[in-house]
Amino acid sequence: MRFMMIVKASTDSEAGKMPSSELIEAMQKYNEELVKAGVLLAGDGLQPTKTGIRISYPEPGGKPNIVDGPFTETKEIIAGYTLIEVSSREEAIEWALRMPDPHGFGEGQIELRQVFEAEDLTDNPELLEKEAALREELKKA
Repeated sequence: MRFMMIVKASTDSEAGKMPSSELIEAMQKYNEELVKAGVLLAGDGLQPTKTGIRISYPEPGGKPNIVDGPFTETKEIIAGYTLIEVSSREEAIEWALRMPDPHGFGEGQIELRQVFEAEDLTDNPELLEKEAALREELKKA
């Protein structure tokens, strides 16, 4: 099972304030633990929304709207993520609880979400085979 730990933005992360060296060190140690356990698939911090672009589709089949950042609703903004593969929901929660406070100062918030697997979305053998082939191609890259 794959889970994404979504780190919510804070006013500091949206202002572009870099984390302290202590927090960077703690996150590096945490990531090393994830790697040693063989559960880390990916993880990155994201730049503030002032460098972002939002694309919305207000009309079905219509032209998309493109809006440059920054975006104001900080509570809903993602500042980073960690993608893990574990054997259970409980194990995912355990790993999320071990993550250092992502922003320090008690402002950190992590949302844990399970990732859909291809089998969750379809039982069509042809589509499942195509998905498996794409994932194998990714491993080669």
